[in-house]
Amino acid sequence: MIESHRYRSDIDGLPGLAIAPVVLYHVGIPGFGGGFIGVDVFFVISGYLITSIIEREIREGRFSLQGFYERRIRRILPALFAMLSVSALAAYLILYPA
Repeated sequence: MIESHRYRSDIDGLPGLAIAPVVLYHVGIPGFGGGFIGVDVFFVISGYLITSIIEREIREGRFSLQGFYERRIRRILPALFAMLSVSALAAYLILYPA
């Protein structure tokens, strides 16, 4: 099923603005002790976008909680398994005694 998502140009630049304080905090630039704020911005953006998708599906009468979670799982699990595989391989190669 192909879903059409409405493009939101008004929030298009927010992820870039949210990344900046996180990166500057980790680099150690003085004055950027609140880098965690960028992570909060990402959570707010994500919550807003997911809520707007759910609201639209409810309005159109096609919302399914099971379908919602199935889509989230199909989207998140491949990246999770890829990261776990890379991390396990790196740990084996780096930490395994020769």
